[in-house]
Amino acid sequence: MALARLFLVLFALLAALPGRAAPAPTPPARPLTVYFFDVGQGDAALIVSPTGKTVLIDGGPPEADEALVPRLRQLLREPIDLVIMTHPHLDHLGGLAKIIQGVGAKRFMDPGFDHPSEAYRKLLEVVGQKVGQVMTPTPNPSAPETLLSVGLGEGVTLTILWPRTPRDAFLDDTRSDVNANSIVAKLTYGKTAFLFTGDAEPETEAFLLTRPIDFTSTVLKVAHHGGKHSSTAPFLAAVKPQAAVISCGAGNDYGHPTPEALERLGKAGARIFRTDLQGEVLAVSNGTTATLTAQKGRSAPVVVTGQTTGPVAKGPMPSGTSGSVGSTRGKVVPASGKLPASSTKGMRYVSLKGSEVFHSEDCRTLERAKTQERTVYKDRASAMRERRPAKDCDP
Repeated sequence: MALARLFLVLFALLAALPGRAAPAPTPPARPLTVYFFDVGQGDAALIVSPTGKTVLIDGGPPEADEALVPRLRQLLREPIDLVIMTHPHLDHLGGLAKIIQGVGAKRFMDPGFDHPSEAYRKLLEVVGQKVGQVMTPTPNPSAPETLLSVGLGEGVTLTILWPRTPRDAFLDDTRSDVNANSIVAKLTYGKTAFLFTGDAEPETEAFLLTRPIDFTSTVLKVAHHGGKHSSTAPFLAAVKPQAAVISCGAGNDYGHPTPEALERLGKAGARIFRTDLQGEVLAVSNGTTATLTAQKGRSAPVVVTGQTTGPVAKGPMPSGTSGSVGSTRGKVVPASGKLPASSTKGMRYVSLKGSEVFHSEDCRTLERAKTQERTVYKDRASAMRERRPAKDCDP
């Protein structure tokens, strides 16, 4: 009994000592969320970072906007921080104009690969009028050997793997040069990673595999809706996807996803999710694992473990000669968005019809808009009397 009382007294004394309180449990990391929307035969995915930063990658075909705009309004309270159009094909850009008009966007990125479609031209007009900053994934001129990265807070980074003009020329003489020069991006959070591939072609995958890049990704957004040519075995061996999301329409005319692609994905060990069968797919990462939940067709979520261990770039990017440049966009504006001071002498300033801002005449927004409906000012003072400076070129 005396010994027991002694232990009780010692326990009470220890409990009273300062700094002896048990450490509070570490709060769980805030999640990274990726929505793979069901847009029929097309692509659209929304990234929401732990800090609330948002990136929309593609906007599906035109018929998708009736459902996609309300869905985005349901999920978002602010304009989208960055809209990425992976390439100018209708099944990826069709809903973007309505999304930008109805939801709003602060920045817009596309690969800078020209395409003569009317839908693309109209989208660029909307972008020129509604979006503050327009950009292409051009490497930083002061560090051209590095990959362009976009920080989304809490250690979440979106790294653009391709294209990298003018450091590397656009791929040409491929099955589809527009597809082959899709924006390819890797999203990382802790040990988890998501790889977005647009409609990348086999030539894109082969070229990327020559770069010093860690492609390891927990979740792969399958290229070209599961077409038979992309998702080659060597590329999948480098990506090592534990889950693969195929965005395609039910009963589509292309036979997507193809048996060949499904077989290769199966051999790579990926759990396959299909929007044509399972609707919208939700992926939530805590930095260690990613949990994928299908809107329909699966009884329980699938949890996969992240395996990314290092930086995306394993070394400096070598200068490449991947092909001839498929198109040009005029003068290249530095990463700051400003033209060199020496080039502004005698500069004129231009405003697109219906826009509240004006641009320097060399601004890439004007080059991309391709519309003759514009107001030209002979000097900055004249433009300032009627408009405000655009944020993308800061004229």
